[in-house]
Amino acid sequence: MRRMATTDARPRIVLASASPRRRRLIEWLGLPVEMRSLGIDEPLDLSLPPEELAEHLAASKALAGAWSAGPHDLVLGFDTIVVLDERILGKPGFDSEARQMLHALSGRHHEVVTGVAIVIGGRLARSFAVTTDVEMHALGDDEIERWIARGEHLGCAGAYNIEHHLARVTEDECFQNVAGLPLCHLYAELATGAFGDLVGITPPVVRCDAALARTCRLGPRLCGLIP
Repeated sequence: MRRMATTDARPRIVLASASPRRRRLIEWLGLPVEMRSLGIDEPLDLSLPPEELAEHLAASKALAGAWSAGPHDLVLGFDTIVVLDERILGKPGFDSEARQMLHALSGRHHEVVTGVAIVIGGRLARSFAVTTDVEMHALGDDEIERWIARGEHLGCAGAYNIEHHLARVTEDECFQNVAGLPLCHLYAELATGAFGDLVGITPPVVRCDAALARTCRLGPRLCGLIP
């Protein structure tokens, strides 16, 4: 974890990812964002603890995305991994590997860890990781095959996307962290003013609750809306 002083210049927000889901979530903060696709596929260093590994992968993406950024641009990188019985699951390489992951996760609790990195002026300004407890629904063979037929599994850590209701979290956990971006945690960092004048930044709680049709108990605390 690192933090460095920044200037008062108004930064441009750059997302070091081609993920439309992550772009949509950042826009819920009221911030315009540019996307920069990188094509980075860094192998998992399984010798690292999950939180450290997720931070490392996120920082690698953010630093790569800063190669043509301006000195005051704020570049965001994210990476998500799944942890089951202390075993790290990344994105499956093949359909057969995805089936193995989904069968192993079926009906069980596991952890999803998303690393976040903020780069300014080509230097890592801040990195952290958020861990969420997740319960996977019991999945039958037919349901697994229907999910694989959608063609999204190879791009998802653990071979699943929580937005398609294959798993669930409680109202005290961050749903969006499992989707790949801990939104309220990111807001809490950016709203400090340590990263420049982010005009229009807005707590995302209302939009997130409306989209998920639930009332999150974690987000308001993180965003300073309740004690």
